[in-house]
Amino acid sequence: MAKKSEPFTLDHFLTWSRKLVLDTGKRWRLERYQQEFVADLFAADPPAEAWLVVPEGNGKSTLIAGLALYHLQYQADASVAVAASTRDQSGIIYRQACGFLNRSELPGFHQYPGYRRIVYGAKREVGPTLQIYAADAGAGDGIIPTFCLLDELHRHKTLDLYRTWGGKMEKRGGKMAVISTAGEPGSEFEEAREDIRRSSETLDRRGSQVIAVAAGIVLHEWSVPEDGDVEDMEVVSAANPLSTITATSLARKRSKPTMTLSHWRRLTCNLPTRADSAAISEHEWFGAEVDDRIPSGLPIAAGLDVGWKYDTTALVPLWMRDAEFRLLGQATILEPPQDGGFLDPAKIERAIMELHSRNPLALVVMDMTRAEQLADWIEKATGATVVDRTQSNPMAALDYERFTDALRLGWLRHVGDVGLTRHVLNAIARALPGGDIRFDRPSESRTGKGEQRRRVIDALVAAAMVHTTAAEEFCKPAYRTAGF
Repeated sequence: MAKKSEPFTLDHFLTWSRKLVLDTGKRWRLERYQQEFVADLFAADPPAEAWLVVPEGNGKSTLIAGLALYHLQYQADASVAVAASTRDQSGIIYRQACGFLNRSELPGFHQYPGYRRIVYGAKREVGPTLQIYAADAGAGDGIIPTFCLLDELHRHKTLDLYRTWGGKMEKRGGKMAVISTAGEPGSEFEEAREDIRRSSETLDRRGSQVIAVAAGIVLHEWSVPEDGDVEDMEVVSAANPLSTITATSLARKRSKPTMTLSHWRRLTCNLPTRADSAAISEHEWFGAEVDDRIPSGLPIAAGLDVGWKYDTTALVPLWMRDAEFRLLGQATILEPPQDGGFLDPAKIERAIMELHSRNPLALVVMDMTRAEQLADWIEKATGATVVDRTQSNPMAALDYERFTDALRLGWLRHVGDVGLTRHVLNAIARALPGGDIRFDRPSESRTGKGEQRRRVIDALVAAAMVHTTAAEEFCKPAYRTAGF
């Protein structure tokens, strides 16, 4: 076990860090939460990765710069790689590190601003090296680092660089530090963060702090509890561990006319939050969840949105007990092959027949574009009436209006299906030229696993189509008698 006075122990780092001068002119003093994180990062039998997820303004960039310079000085043949989400952000990290060097008494460091590089030792250009990368530049693939630091991982377009560098840690017994703020629900970053918690061997909750230890990873995070009041400044202050952040300073920040609730929740409270353009809020959607289930054997309607090659195919059942109780059931979501081929129509047919065997299909609403044969098969196989509903702007705007109105009035409920929920919460509200609004994808890009998962809204499209049509048909005597 390493002695306290040896490099890469908390005691040694604290002594070294006191040499660094902040831009305020004061010596750097690590906060308690930073000390706990550094201690786990330097542990004698350490995880390969340490994650620190805290709200903005809690000294993340300062900590990254200090850790990078320390490793550069004390690790033999060090290769330190620091990556930010963009070139501009990487410049901030580099300037923070150079600022430490320019203000502090740390001999032996040589700065190369044009390359965003710092070298330590007498050999100058060929000594231990710290290199700053921008994740959006696709760089950093050809290195074998001893220490990697990833800044604001939630802003990276994909986790490709994280995975690339993580795969190289074994070669030199290296370590990785991930320092970030909360991202958007459903993003690759948030899914990775949740995977760490879910697979943790130990999970220690201390109010607003959570420490999770999983295989090879330790996660430190500070956030407002899920049931906490984000407008209570004492509660929010407890989730911001930096000692200079107080309830008073937070109240000033919250009161700014330019501060939005989504920015406040995600970046100050450290809660995964969608953008202001989200079509349906978490509060609206989860408030409509009920314990009821569609009774087996009763006729139903279903919405079907077909995606053959890129987007998912979604089948969403709807049961109307009466005009003011409309229940969306469990969605069936089929993903196309990952090899670029087309979805097998037989899989869609099986899903339809499985649903039909539980609840006879009285009505199926779908966009028949490139799916005419499937529509014809549905009518013959189930006896259901198939309604063609295109996704033109006028139709989509009506679906948006009827769907959101029914949610607001408490008429539309759902069973809490995970797939449908993800598609609903992915959607944004897009304003049309005439002033109408429709559901839309948050991104047209399919690049990367995370982007594709965040852009799919097909189950919502299917649910909105069938809701509009079924509500209209329910008023007709023939359908009211048949029931769905």
